[in-house]
Amino acid sequence: MSLESPNEVVTKALLRLVDVPGLDRPAALITLDNGFDHRKPNTFGPTGLAGLDAAITDALAAEPAFVAVTGKPYIFSVGADLTGLPLIADRDQALEIGRLGHRVFARLRDSAVPTFAFVNGAAMGGGLELALHCHYRTLSAGAAALALPEVFLGLVPGWGGTQLLPNLIGIAGAAQVVIQNPLMQNKMLKPKQAAELGIADALFEPADFLERSLEWAAGVVRGEVEVTRPEVDREMWDGVLYFARKLLDEKLHGAVPSAYRALDLLALAKDANFGTGTAAEDEALADLIFSPELRSGLYSFDLVQRRAKRPAGAPDKALARPVTKVGVVGAGLMASQLALLFVRRLQVPVVLTDLDQARVDKGVAYVHAEIDKLVGKGRLAEGTAAKLRGLVSGSVDKGVFADADFVIEAVFEDLAVKKQVWAELEKIVPAEAVLATNTSSLSVTAMAADLEHPERVVGFHFFNPVAVLPLLEIVRGERTDEATLATAFAVGKELRKSCVLVADAPAFVVNRLLTRFLGEIFAAVDAGTPPEVADTALDPLGLPMRPLALLQLVGPAVAYHVGGTLHAAFPDRFGVSENLRLIAESGQPLLVDDQVNPEVAKLLAVGDTPLTAEQVRQRALDALAEEARLMLDEGVVAEPQDIDLCMILGAGWPFHLGGITPYLDRTGTSERVTGRRFLPPGIATLPA
Repeated sequence: MSLESPNEVVTKALLRLVDVPGLDRPAALITLDNGFDHRKPNTFGPTGLAGLDAAITDALAAEPAFVAVTGKPYIFSVGADLTGLPLIADRDQALEIGRLGHRVFARLRDSAVPTFAFVNGAAMGGGLELALHCHYRTLSAGAAALALPEVFLGLVPGWGGTQLLPNLIGIAGAAQVVIQNPLMQNKMLKPKQAAELGIADALFEPADFLERSLEWAAGVVRGEVEVTRPEVDREMWDGVLYFARKLLDEKLHGAVPSAYRALDLLALAKDANFGTGTAAEDEALADLIFSPELRSGLYSFDLVQRRAKRPAGAPDKALARPVTKVGVVGAGLMASQLALLFVRRLQVPVVLTDLDQARVDKGVAYVHAEIDKLVGKGRLAEGTAAKLRGLVSGSVDKGVFADADFVIEAVFEDLAVKKQVWAELEKIVPAEAVLATNTSSLSVTAMAADLEHPERVVGFHFFNPVAVLPLLEIVRGERTDEATLATAFAVGKELRKSCVLVADAPAFVVNRLLTRFLGEIFAAVDAGTPPEVADTALDPLGLPMRPLALLQLVGPAVAYHVGGTLHAAFPDRFGVSENLRLIAESGQPLLVDDQVNPEVAKLLAVGDTPLTAEQVRQRALDALAEEARLMLDEGVVAEPQDIDLCMILGAGWPFHLGGITPYLDRTGTSERVTGRRFLPPGIATLPA
């Protein structure tokens, strides 16, 4: 049976013998390197695993003092080569992939010669599992990403991670790394966190990481360095997993098979011998490789890793103008978040303005306080923090924008107010300054219509919280020119956001779809459906939060305002809920302890035609299918993949559903509602 993949970028295992002071025999150092720089990380396919196997054989044959594995600059290994997964033909082949990794890695675990992993950079999935098989681990404080992300994609750690990690750091830490972090939008561990959990035995600075690691390993071999690890508490094992399963049920409602399989494997790790545990990993891997959730996860992963980095329709970056100073109109919470992001990423002067000095001072104080928090968390050096504080200022005089290259407004969501802001600023800012609006639903074209130079106005729509959500909708107005658009994309990239080009249509992409979706939920409540029935109707999808929790996060007043904008544009599809207006005006929290607030429930005026949960779910999905098709027909985005990318990055649409459009295709909803699929058959199976 051949496991070779024609697309595999082979990571070579390069062996050299290294003399280490204090040892009478050299050390065998295996360096993983695929021949590319850090932008193409080391991965393991069948050929790469065979090469590692051969390197271990040669290393042991040299009778070294110890064997160590490290990576190329900035990268240890990010695990399995995912390009080969869609090419696996049958279950036997899937089983052999798991068994091959186990066989090769186990040689490090079972070695009579001490083995070390010198984790010099990013270590994810099978890369981290390789390190776990070694007897000892050192870790670079500069490692960019550490994780077992498989559950996020629809898999489980399949090369020993579910068995080794809980027996190294305990079940609570293992459940966090294997299940909790992947389900939190694939959260990564920082090196310090990994060391505190016990994943690494020693943490060294990157500048002399290899030298320090070799010295430390020599000390271990000589018996001068004692490695002690806390005893794993097995009394709490079952209790931790009981509560973990309960949380999964509450959050996912059975929608993510990989999370439950990972939980079962962690449970097995308590008492099973290693061979039994890894055989169970092989079986789980073979089952999940052919699951629709994995195929969807690969599609989502490809969107985020590839399409997000090469935005469709983005102009030539050579047209972008330099940005040496940023102006922020407004000093409220959103404006202050924007100022913080701009000063952190661009490290240029950022100035806020508002109507009075008290608001300005409050906005600047917020930015300074957030910088202080970053220092306190160890995420920012004090020297850098001092520089950033000095770059942020505020004024009530908009004349401070006279030398700004990029000005963004975050004022009240009213077209007349925004037009007034731009009319005033156009007389102040330089001729080529970009004027960006953070509007969530208003027309960029209308906003710029009365300006002398409307071509320099562009939509720059962030999602709240600004520091967390990675999506940036860049909105091209009818008159926006290429230089302005190129500058917007260049700035978005510097801000480390994933940019999607959207046309100037009401509420753009995410807010338009979410408003249509929430509109169906509220229409069901208005018709007489109990709020708890409407709210739980989408549970089988495993969405990150229920509709009413999402509405509370967005804010009923904001949702009502956006709904009104869309009702004005598309009155036949977007209704105006009287109940939502009452909730918005009441100022009452919609939910209390995750339940509908009794005070809010008293306000609701409901009809006498309640729907079942299944009816609510189908109407919501039908509405999404119709709206997505209309958006594509209108040219709001270039392709269905852009809708999927926006919803994954801006609304937290789950990876395991593979984006909205393939999910609607897979369930038959798109053809039933619109008469055609969004994507050709198979496109959500093989990476684009």
